[in-house]
Amino acid sequence: MDDGVHAILTGTRTWAVVGCSADTSRDSHRIASLLQRSGYRVVPVNPELDEVLGERCYPSLSDVPPEEGIEVVDLFRRSDAVAPHVEEAIAIGARAVWMQLGVVDEAAAERARAAGLRVVMNRCPAIELPRLTV
Repeated sequence: MDDGVHAILTGTRTWAVVGCSADTSRDSHRIASLLQRSGYRVVPVNPELDEVLGERCYPSLSDVPPEEGIEVVDLFRRSDAVAPHVEEAIAIGARAVWMQLGVVDEAAAERARAAGLRVVMNRCPAIELPRLTV
């Protein structure tokens, strides 16, 4: 496990899951649920939902109140749709951006890094979390 992944998984507690679905068969729901069960606070972000996993769902990252203290922005969006969310992550003062498996945007990642955020691309917490105990 690289240092950035390890630092995010061990040094943060509050994750915004952008694209979180209420559909239990969707990866975004499954991963958000796993994060909750693993002790992380999950703040769902989806403009079409009011609640997911017992948590209030916000229409966008900019709608999440600062007191929620978002540390990681976990992106369940297509690669060509993540750049605006990365900009929002920078604007809200997140510490990291995590792009899920298959999600890569080098330009957005570079903007996040330049703003001081850690960046993980094309990886999944469901794969990385078990590695913490190995």
